[in-house]
Amino acid sequence: MTVPLPVSSSNALAAAAAHDPLLAVHALRVTFPADGGTARAVDGVSFTVEAGETVCVVGESGCGKSMTALSLLRLVPPPGRIEAGSAIRFAGDNLLTLGDEPLRAIRGQQMSMIFQEPMTALNPVLTVGDQIAEVVRVHTSASRREAWDRAVAMLRDVGIADPAERAKQYPHELSGGMRQRVMIAMALVLEPKLVIADEPTTALDVTIQAQILELLRAQRDRTGLALLLITHDLGVVAEMASRVLVMYAGQIVEEAPVEALFATPSHPYTEGLLAAVPRLDQIGGRLRTIPGTVPPSTEWPTGCRFRARCAYAFDRCAHEEPALLQVGNAHRARCHLVQEPERRSMSATSNAMALPEASS
Repeated sequence: MTVPLPVSSSNALAAAAAHDPLLAVHALRVTFPADGGTARAVDGVSFTVEAGETVCVVGESGCGKSMTALSLLRLVPPPGRIEAGSAIRFAGDNLLTLGDEPLRAIRGQQMSMIFQEPMTALNPVLTVGDQIAEVVRVHTSASRREAWDRAVAMLRDVGIADPAERAKQYPHELSGGMRQRVMIAMALVLEPKLVIADEPTTALDVTIQAQILELLRAQRDRTGLALLLITHDLGVVAEMASRVLVMYAGQIVEEAPVEALFATPSHPYTEGLLAAVPRLDQIGGRLRTIPGTVPPSTEWPTGCRFRARCAYAFDRCAHEEPALLQVGNAHRARCHLVQEPERRSMSATSNAMALPEASS
């Protein structure tokens, strides 16, 4: 419970404000009309991001990761909508009640996004330098020349050789890795407080992926920005995250510091994801998989949404939806096994998920 402080207590107020998270999302729900019902793409998601922190959101396709990210900038595509009762607070502002002008002032300048596919996010008829310079001109009083110079400097900062010439080129003239660097340059040019990166290394080869991740890490360390990284790659999570949110069927099913998540996963879905990662010390044999698929968002099952795919499911899972339960320090999981841990040790399939029929 928060106790109001006297107006004169300026030092106390400043101390309290310093402990507020940069981003606080509460009970976020995003829905879409669908034939015969409603698709609940994001269903009651709550989390925070501290200044300077890197939080990774992980899960399969269809779990609600990207829609959560779009919601933060109020970019949910119509006819989707953010439902009443949701709350998104950023640097003290409630983004869901802001008008268009204040919201535009935050987008790009204080909070920016690196989209998954540069070729669809970049404008094909404008040079990449013009597109970066436009971000500067929209949000600052910089002249056209100053904005262009800043765009070229930013291209240099993200590791593009000969940036003055590259700035004059169009997106189709650049490689996939260069286009992704342009996207990062656009997101970082105004040194925002928070960058949302939606699968920023998808479809890039391993070498370019490593370069992109190193670039994001270097910019984070240089400017102190917070990074919300959406990914399905647990290798990226291990390398980048300080804290991890695991999403499944529109909900957060586990939240933990990265070391705790990898050492002691508490939700069976997280356990399955980790078990499916190939290991260098296990040569040959078959890769583990999680059986089944994510259910459609129009038909989330009753009880635990993962139960049909879970090796530990029991009667309670079918009838009672689990809450996010405390497992350890800053570690929570949405699973009845937290309260009934003996069922995990009793299961004949403990620490194993179903294997594919075909050998690798």
